[in-house]
Amino acid sequence: MAKAKSAVTKEEKAAAKQARKQASKERRTQLWQAFQMQRKDDKRLIPYMVGVFLLVVALGVLLGLLVGGVWLFIPLSVVLGVLAAFILFGRRVQSSVFKKAEGQPGAAGWALGNMRGQWRVKQAVVGTTHLDAVHRVIGKPGVIFVAEGNSGRVKQLLAQEKKKAARVVGDTPIYEIVVGNDEGQVPLSKLERHINKLPRNIDGKRIDALDGRLQALGGKTGAAAMPKGPMPTGAKMRGMQRTARRRS
Repeated sequence: MAKAKSAVTKEEKAAAKQARKQASKERRTQLWQAFQMQRKDDKRLIPYMVGVFLLVVALGVLLGLLVGGVWLFIPLSVVLGVLAAFILFGRRVQSSVFKKAEGQPGAAGWALGNMRGQWRVKQAVVGTTHLDAVHRVIGKPGVIFVAEGNSGRVKQLLAQEKKKAARVVGDTPIYEIVVGNDEGQVPLSKLERHINKLPRNIDGKRIDALDGRLQALGGKTGAAAMPKGPMPTGAKMRGMQRTARRRS
């Protein structure tokens, strides 16, 4: 009996090890594909990555010469140089993705869906036939409505959604954001950073309660028939951004 149990345990360990190897291989493949895609569009990528790597290594060697033990600093500076190059790669991939997405219908909803952290995102809670849309985000700041499209039309949509939400959220703060490059708007590339800078006003339990109330409200009023995905670059660019984020 004990032998059988031990055998099963070994099989499970072997299967888990194989799964980890497969996942690691897939991540490396995705990273390589992301690098190839970015390299074709970004001619400065490789020179910048090499430059950052050499700069970090040079600083490490210089520090080693100053304090002594240069041979100890060389391996460390090489590791830090590789890490710095990957961080630069991730930043340029992210910037490229947002440039391709900017101005396209559904881009703000796509960006919200890719935010890191505990956010409850409901894309296109209301919209128009012109592909204007208002998305709802619930998090520690409170309730956030994010609009994209024609500024004149989305302001009216925002006012309607805020009025409906105010009936069920009590004293929870409600924020309004319009995505765009005009005055008073938030650029797509800065949307996540802008939301993360909002003050923390509520806790996790309140978030759950608000999500339930607003979902019920949405069920009564119906959601807009709007595109709810990254229209700009498709699944490859989405996976590309996520892979770069994990590595950086």
